[in-house]
Amino acid sequence: MAILRAFLIGLCIIAFHQSLVDAKFSKSMYITWGQQHAAIQGNGEDVQLVLDQTSGSAVQSKRAFLFGSIEMLIKLVPNNSAGTVTAFYLSSTGSTHDEIDFEFLGNVSGQPYIIHTNIYTQGKGSKEQQFYLWFDPTADFHNYTIHWNPTTVVWYIDGLPIRVFRNYENEGIAYPSKEGMRVYSSLWNADNWATRGGLVKIDWTSAPFIARLRNFRGRACKWDGPSSTTQCAATTPANWWTSPIHKQLSSAKLGQLKSVRDNYMIYDYCKDTKRFNGKMPTECSKQQF
Repeated sequence: MAILRAFLIGLCIIAFHQSLVDAKFSKSMYITWGQQHAAIQGNGEDVQLVLDQTSGSAVQSKRAFLFGSIEMLIKLVPNNSAGTVTAFYLSSTGSTHDEIDFEFLGNVSGQPYIIHTNIYTQGKGSKEQQFYLWFDPTADFHNYTIHWNPTTVVWYIDGLPIRVFRNYENEGIAYPSKEGMRVYSSLWNADNWATRGGLVKIDWTSAPFIARLRNFRGRACKWDGPSSTTQCAATTPANWWTSPIHKQLSSAKLGQLKSVRDNYMIYDYCKDTKRFNGKMPTECSKQQF
């Protein structure tokens, strides 16, 4: 009887800590902006985000999460996408919010998209890293994943790590570890900055602009308020994201990371001494991977 009780308690712990969101968009997310022309399609499994002169559009998850892995397949706006931004990100709310970003900056036909990554902690961002892609992100769907645990945040594209942000809270560097975040995706007009610093504007004769989303999947800890902070960070079998293998990239993954950064990174805030007048953010002196 005691063994059975322990087994059932274990099942309850697993059910409480881990949430597997691998369902239809119609069940796990909803349209928050641009309802008049965005659409959940394909029997509820796909989303079409639309931008025209009347509005952009956006979706967000019904639940918030603290730690885990959040992924989505995205097919970006094709052809002349200059001035548009498609975003896939996690965020809490309020002036001291946390946020982890993928933003895809459009470009004129024939010119590459720029992948813009950023992380906000306690409302402060300015931690941008940017990359070109090694494929055409408009020709097919590609997997974009944010893996987030008490040790590190890792951005992945098709399983390849492109960026790591490590937890140095014990040294006074803020880290997103205490606020649950919802999942968002949006398509919007950012022609005041997105393409060549705002020099290239949206060509509205190319509208409507359409980005497509598929297979939103969250293997993550449900956020049910402040009590979840300790529960989601606990080192337990149910909290798979806290296992040792997720505290440090493997040697193979480190090799992939180095290759991407050596060949495709085009901006790193930690190397922009002019921007910070030589007083670099503290985390820039720390080992991130």
